[in-house]
Amino acid sequence: MALRRPGIYKSPDELRLMVRPGVLTAEALDAVAAVIRPGVTTGDLDAVAERTIREGGGVPNFMLVPSYRHTICASVNDEVVHGIPGDRVLRSGDLVSVDCGAEVDGWNGDSARTFVLDDPDRPEIVADRRFLAEVTEEALWRGIAALAGARGLNEVGDAVEDHVESRGDFGIVEDYTGHGIGRSMHEEPPVFNYRVRGRGPAVRPGLVVAIEPMVTLGRADTVTRDDDWTVATVDGSDAAHWEHSVAVHAGGIWVTTAHDGGAAGLAALGVVPVPIA
Repeated sequence: MALRRPGIYKSPDELRLMVRPGVLTAEALDAVAAVIRPGVTTGDLDAVAERTIREGGGVPNFMLVPSYRHTICASVNDEVVHGIPGDRVLRSGDLVSVDCGAEVDGWNGDSARTFVLDDPDRPEIVADRRFLAEVTEEALWRGIAALAGARGLNEVGDAVEDHVESRGDFGIVEDYTGHGIGRSMHEEPPVFNYRVRGRGPAVRPGLVVAIEPMVTLGRADTVTRDDDWTVATVDGSDAAHWEHSVAVHAGGIWVTTAHDGGAAGLAALGVVPVPIA
């Protein structure tokens, strides 16, 4: 997906226009969360998300990507990202990462959540998968919290990697990163989920980025499958993916893809999000 290369900072008016697509993206993922269970297909999840976005006055922005015809990506177990929804039936114990985005009036939201379906017959597998999802979500919030006080954008990756390493022996996928977001779903700058050299772009009002750590239970190496979309781990280990779109503005930060702006996720980290005025 090609990156747009204008200035990376939005005006206050543009930031305000990014709130609605973020909320609508959250509503679509809420709708998925309400129906996901064993026996449901990934195509069923796609249909629910599309209906929610269209009824909310938006357009599924994944459908605007050339050759992609779906509202969500549904990546199961060893699939990291870009899993194509269809007739795959979800089973007890599956780990499912759902990535979704909405466009409203030309502005975009992008978010992802990982779900683990219960399986009383395989409690150890479910426990491992839930722990992986938990660590990945925690790392996302550490990255968002770091953004709130960062001078350079690459401090986000420092925080993500520090947290993942503190929780155990996991892999952090480096083949895919977060990104800027605005008029296009994928814009400059890249948002790394791991330590890199240099400070990166300045964190100042107008910066809007999608932070999205992808963490595995094994090695971090990935391969793209024959459908030219689905990205999976090379070693077959499970992977989790969490993502939020976050705006930096004059008053602080606001997670546009969280109904509360990120208040619940940031509370324990000493960061209070501030609505975009």
